[in-house]
Order: sequence, then C-alpha cells, then structure tokens
Amino acid sequence: MGVQPFLEIEGLSKRFGGLQAVDNVGFSMGRNEILGMIGPNGAGKTTVLRLITGILKPDSGGIHFKGKKIVGRKTWNIVNLGIACTFQNMRPFRRLPIIANVMVSCLSPRAMKRGEWVKRVEAKAMDALEFAGISDMALEKASTLSQGDLKRLEVARAIATEPELLLLDEPFGGLSPAETDLMAKSMKRLHKGGRFGRLHSEGPAMIIVEHKLQQLMKIVNRIIVLNFGIIIADGTPEEVVNNPQVIEAYLGQGGT
Repeated sequence: MGVQPFLEIEGLSKRFGGLQAVDNVGFSMGRNEILGMIGPNGAGKTTVLRLITGILKPDSGGIHFKGKKIVGRKTWNIVNLGIACTFQNMRPFRRLPIIANVMVSCLSPRAMKRGEWVKRVEAKAMDALEFAGISDMALEKASTLSQGDLKRLEVARAIATEPELLLLDEPFGGLSPAETDLMAKSMKRLHKGGRFGRLHSEGPAMIIVEHKLQQLMKIVNRIIVLNFGIIIADGTPEEVVNNPQVIEAYLGQGGT
C-alpha cells in the first residue's frame, strides 16, 4: 500500500450560476512540498483555496487532509486541523492594534495546544509580526496599514495558528521588489522549519497562488496551471513555462 497523500483532491467542481469556476479538479501533494498555482485571471485559483478551507462547498468532489475528509466541515474546524489561508481581500480588525490582530490567531484552540510557551500570547504574536516584517508597527491600528503591510499582517495571522498546510493567495501583491524578495526568502525559511523551531522539525507545506511568476518560480517545487477551471499543466517550473498550452492560455488572456 502506498504512502497516503498529505492533501488529496478528487473531482472537485464548483459552479456559480452559468459559470463553471472549477471543473473536475484533482491533484495531491506531499507533506514537504511547496506547490504553486497559476493561471489567467478568473481561472479558478482562489475558488480552489476557498473550497479547501470550507468557505465554499463544492458541487461535487472530495478533499482529504492527512486522510481525513474535510468537505462539509466548518472553516474554524479546518483551521484547527492544521490548514491556514490568506486571501486577497483582507479583513483585519481595523480599530485594534496590529499586535492584537495576531493575538486573536494565537488564541485559536490549535495554537494553544502546541505547547506551554505559546501561552505567552504577546511574545508569540510579536514573533509572527517580526517574521512578516512589521513588528515595528505592532501598536499602530490596523486601519493605518498600506496594502502591502496588510498582506504581511495576513501572513502573520495565518502562521500564528501553527498550520501544517499554509495557503497563500497572492502574498506578493502590493509589495515592492525588495519586500517581495524578503517575503519569498521568509517563506522558504518558514517551510524549512526556520520559525517556531521549538515545536517543529519541519515547517508547513504550502500552496501559493501568485501572478509574480519570476519570484514564485524561485520558491516552489511544482506548479499547477488552471485555465477556465481546468488543470492544463502540472509539473516542475521548467516544464510548465515551456508547456504550449500554458503559453497559449497566458497569451490568449494578455498575460498576468
């Protein structure tokens, strides 16, 4: 009997009225992978992430995380199983200080079970903010943050839940080239267990949806390409960029 996939998706489909957003999508990934997901605008990438996290319910298909069926579970329950996600549309507690936004994540049932040290909530929240590069603004209200800094707050809030699988929806959006490079390096360090090392020998697996392909290619082991809700390619970065279907999909949509 083979090794059970860390995440397994089978025949996943989702329709919104007359639009087939996700059409019979299936793939699996291992515990140590960083998986990129790309495609033209409207290809269904964000919808796949929302289906994995339980924000949306699929019309058909299955999702298993560490052997457990997660379709039909509440989002909070999926987070406590070990999946965290950031999204393009950020919704911080704008009237609260930045550190308080992260402390909320630190108080999740999953995070509180990870060890005695995590009960030092303020210290853990600062650790997450330092990782994201905004610890110097910890006491400022979230309403004062730029778009790029809000992205980094989203990442801090997600990693504070101690995920085993981290889903990132356009994490480089709104960041300058220097900030993008720093975030990319931080993600690789996180994946290798470079943060929260007192609790883990390895960091989280990741699925990264991103339009900045040059930076994405430096991080991921493998890329899945979606177009009109269908997977048209699945392979290494080198294989994907040379795939005729991928080239046609991007040229036909005017690039990214």
